[in-house]
Amino acid sequence: MAKLSRRKFLATTTASALAYHLAQNFNSGNSTLAELNPGVYAGYNDTPETTKAVLGFVSVVSCCPLIIAKAKGMFAKHGVPDVIVQKQPSWAVIRDRLMLGSVDEGLDGAHLLFPMAYLITTGEISYNRKIPIYILARLNLNGQGISIANTYKNLNLGLDSSPLKPALQTKAKSGESIRFAIPFRRVTGDFFMRWWLANGGIDPETDASLIVIPPPQMVANMRGGSMEGFCVVDPWHQRLINQKIGYSAVTSGELWNNHPEKAFVMRGEWVDKYPKATQAILAAIMEAQIWCDRPENKAELFEIVSQRQWIGVPKDVIDQRLLGKFDYGNGRVVENSPHAIKFWENNASYPYKSHDLWFCMKICAGGIVR
Repeated sequence: MAKLSRRKFLATTTASALAYHLAQNFNSGNSTLAELNPGVYAGYNDTPETTKAVLGFVSVVSCCPLIIAKAKGMFAKHGVPDVIVQKQPSWAVIRDRLMLGSVDEGLDGAHLLFPMAYLITTGEISYNRKIPIYILARLNLNGQGISIANTYKNLNLGLDSSPLKPALQTKAKSGESIRFAIPFRRVTGDFFMRWWLANGGIDPETDASLIVIPPPQMVANMRGGSMEGFCVVDPWHQRLINQKIGYSAVTSGELWNNHPEKAFVMRGEWVDKYPKATQAILAAIMEAQIWCDRPENKAELFEIVSQRQWIGVPKDVIDQRLLGKFDYGNGRVVENSPHAIKFWENNASYPYKSHDLWFCMKICAGGIVR
């Protein structure tokens, strides 16, 4: 797996000063966010080789740092004012456009499902073309969940999915299809759905079909009655609940607390060609992650990301879960959840090599978590 070591990358640039300053406050998971020294910016000793890059995102709340870096002028602040941040309809489209690169009207980098970086690099989901992808940062921890159609609301499902098994068996006897949606195959959403079902005695291979649905289409498909549930990142769980179509059974943090969720990646070819510009882009993303986690910025965060060109859903669909309040839609409400999405706290940004090892063992060369 081709991966740029951020530790080495930062240590050889002025970004190391920024990283050191932040590490003093966050190395032990301190929840009090540090104040950035306004005089310390990555890449300012060396002019970026280019001021432009094209970055993609899918409309889920884990994309917030990319949106904020653009909307709040952080890319411009770090010397790359012409960075473009574009909404994409699905993870498959992001994969395809990352394969192309911006020179062919594709993408130079993206907000990406963590395991997809490995699978594109190895060619396993990129039509056997090995496209080196560098993971420059994790974008967040937690944030996913599993929601179920109101057909099964009387089961009051939670971490234990076993009450669902007899209901599915009854449906199967009538000849009806049983479907659960995931955002992409061989990624964390796929793993979480498989584990949750299997833990309740439901074989995800024989007792149900796992289908791929782009995140923005999850709720519409549930409304149409074509599936029993889905695993995805917010805000789509809250939209489902607001529309009284379903309820949340479990958050992904309850399955694996502080799990890596999305990555900020760039094409290896682009990074190798423009290392100074990469430093500047990374510094802007890291600053945006810090900004997103600050409590005093939350109201402005909701205002920005709810806009049409970004996530494009009302603020009341976004705000509560980003504030740590989980209304599961079945009478269960958790305040100050430890499983809320994190963009910077608990070392959320750092791309650990241990995760490389774990994911590659589980998904590369045809493997998958069972």
